[in-house]
Amino acid sequence: MNGEPAPGYDPYAFEPFAVTVDLAVFTVRAGALHVLLIRRGQDPYAGAWALPGGFVLPRESAETAARRELAEETGLAPDLVAALHLEQLRTYSEPDRDPRMRVVSVAFTALVPDMPEPAAEGGGDADGAGWLPVGTADGLAFDHAVILAHARERIRSKLEYTCLATAFCPPEFTLGELQAVYETVWDTSLDRPNFRRKVLATPGFVEAVPGAARLTGGRGKPAALYRPGPATALHPPLLRPTEGHPR
Repeated sequence: MNGEPAPGYDPYAFEPFAVTVDLAVFTVRAGALHVLLIRRGQDPYAGAWALPGGFVLPRESAETAARRELAEETGLAPDLVAALHLEQLRTYSEPDRDPRMRVVSVAFTALVPDMPEPAAEGGGDADGAGWLPVGTADGLAFDHAVILAHARERIRSKLEYTCLATAFCPPEFTLGELQAVYETVWDTSLDRPNFRRKVLATPGFVEAVPGAARLTGGRGKPAALYRPGPATALHPPLLRPTEGHPR
């Protein structure tokens, strides 16, 4: 209870290993899903793109280390990083995932709107940082391609049962603009009437802006405008289309 080893316990009887953190932070930019990556400035994998992250210090929690590393390596403002909602993804513990030593990593993910550009020169052991379209993030260091794939699947699922998609729309938006967010994150096309029906049937998801409309191109009539409703979770969830089922 006082932090001292129990009698007869030998901490040196076990091989030491390091604990690290990795972060998959996503945003939607120019109609495409982007992930925040750093360019490694040191071996191993010097010059390769990687997820932000690093070693957990002896007196840190994993989440504290994740926020510290994200701020250090990307140059994002500490108050912005502190306000991010990070969701723990999973633990990665394959014995040979890091060529330096046995390393166990706790991965976090987030999908956030309105993120600024990171510092071009990077910090810590990063040689630069940037937002890259997810589809172009090839050749990542370590097992970060696996972590990225798992994180992408997590945020796709998050849009099924939360109202997060409205955060990527203007304060007043059309249902077409909301649909575009889902199509971007899910990387699929959705049937417009079916999507509209599901959104409007979900209690508290969106609210109509009385008397407001916006021309969206073409010769059709102006589209009605909506704003986020009071709900934070979707009941029923807005499920992704599956093969053989209507979109």
